[in-house]
Amino acid sequence: MSATADSHVHDDHDVHHHKETFVTKYIFSQDHKMIAKQYLITGVIIMGIIGILMSLMIRMQIAWPEQPNVVFETLLGRWAPDGVMDADIYLALVTIHGTLMVFFVLTAGLSGTFSNLLIPLQIGARDMASGFLNMVSYWLFFVSCVIMIISFFVEAGPAAAGWTIYPPLSALPMAQPGSGMGMTLWLVSMAIFIASSLLGSLNYIVTVINLRTKGMSMTRLPLTIWAFFVTAVIGVISFPVLLSAALLLIMDRSFGTSFFLSDIFIQGEVLHYQGGSPVLFEHLFWFLGHPEVYIVLLPALGITSEIIATNSRKPIFGYRAMIMSILAIAFLSTIVWGHHMFISGMNPFLGSVFTFTTLLIAIPSAVKAFNYITTLWKGNLQLNPAMLFSIGLVSTFITGGLTGIILGDSALDINVHDTYFVVAHFHLVMGISALYGVFAGIYHWFPKMFGRMMNKNLGYLHFWVTAICAYGVFFPMHFIGMAGLPRRYYTNSNFPLFDDTTNTQLVITMFALVGGLVQLVFLYNFFRSVFYGKKAEQNPWKSNTLEWTAPVEHMHGNWPGEIPHVYRWPYDYSKPGHEEDFVPQNVPLYDGEEELQH
Repeated sequence: MSATADSHVHDDHDVHHHKETFVTKYIFSQDHKMIAKQYLITGVIIMGIIGILMSLMIRMQIAWPEQPNVVFETLLGRWAPDGVMDADIYLALVTIHGTLMVFFVLTAGLSGTFSNLLIPLQIGARDMASGFLNMVSYWLFFVSCVIMIISFFVEAGPAAAGWTIYPPLSALPMAQPGSGMGMTLWLVSMAIFIASSLLGSLNYIVTVINLRTKGMSMTRLPLTIWAFFVTAVIGVISFPVLLSAALLLIMDRSFGTSFFLSDIFIQGEVLHYQGGSPVLFEHLFWFLGHPEVYIVLLPALGITSEIIATNSRKPIFGYRAMIMSILAIAFLSTIVWGHHMFISGMNPFLGSVFTFTTLLIAIPSAVKAFNYITTLWKGNLQLNPAMLFSIGLVSTFITGGLTGIILGDSALDINVHDTYFVVAHFHLVMGISALYGVFAGIYHWFPKMFGRMMNKNLGYLHFWVTAICAYGVFFPMHFIGMAGLPRRYYTNSNFPLFDDTTNTQLVITMFALVGGLVQLVFLYNFFRSVFYGKKAEQNPWKSNTLEWTAPVEHMHGNWPGEIPHVYRWPYDYSKPGHEEDFVPQNVPLYDGEEELQH
């Protein structure tokens, strides 16, 4: 199934050598490498900073409830009179923090950056299938970011129904302050975001299927590309469902329909809504919501596969099993959404079905975890910052995944549903794991993006403090969750039952503040290295994939002259019979050499 790309129009790379203006090079660029940088700066860095700032304010409020705080007074203004946080803005912070981190940072930031950067470079293509669609995809994402930030500055405040925006809080404009214009802007922003995501995903799928270079069969693709490809497929299948839910919600809010509303009383007055069901919204939301976990996670796992193999100087263990596990995860992720709804009154038999499918997804996940560990086993480990973050991802993927076995069981879930146990689980398995994937990818491909190296020692400091603080924040949360502490309460001081958790909350907040501060080290390292970092050589990590055969200086069309042809799979590390411990994909097999049966 090897597609030949050397005959297609991208090969005529002289066409690209027209004079570029500042606007066509840096703003409305159609070059996949520049669009990747735009996603990185907008999605990962700017939205990431805002999202982390919100989480730190949430933590400070929980640790010191109803106490004046100069940070709140400065950042929240009228929402924190005399520095005491208002209850409504607390819910808004939880809502927008979740939305930004899940969608804008870890979906668009992660996939947008690395799919754009790596798909053409690793498959041997001049650019994406459609540079114009790629550009439109980024600018739709940018507009959705701007609208989401604008929602902070409307009079009644931003959306405050939780990042899952369940009705009726999200469907009734009069339900609470954040249900007004802020909620409308949230829905508009998400609709535009979904359009951006779909355009990007379709572009990635077409590029991988049609534009592979000569010799690049599907079983010679790096696991990064498999992960990005399958992620794009999941996105195309599941994001339209969320779009339909958002549109129906806009109908309920603005046009008097009753898709999600029925028998609502406000201050004793019966509203005219009849016949709808908020549980219908839950089904639509989680039909995207659970595949979304893997849309976030799979690219990070693909990045990890590449980095662990490169820095272990060993072939990835079980290449085909890794591909099969990616495909199995993609399929199973679409039939497990009901485990978010065990206490919504669903039929217990249906609950047992969702329990079965949920526990089934542990199998391909375990295949990936064991294969990473086996790749590391007896490898010649190069413990650079990218490798450390990749190993950290394997750690959080396992520890976060283990608690998923409890939450995936309908009988056990009832006790800890909507407590801090759930917060700890999904932050570890999805949030921290995916963030480690982002950091690993940035440290590893920074030389490819910017032609310079990041400072290794600052990278070590960044990793160790982040890793200790991440566990320091989320490990204790399991225990206060098992003690029954509900999430999303802006203070627990009214409940003597939870007085024992106060000290734990303080410890969690301290770890969170230190973990947040150390990201400044990363930002300093990143921006300083862009301008003053050590100049990178062409293949600094001695890696096999095609992106390291392209020149360090970026150019339209990626390679001068002919696109390299591929003769082997991407994991020929430490192969007997070769002088070096790596053999790039574009090196032909010598006489009598066997291609590894992976």
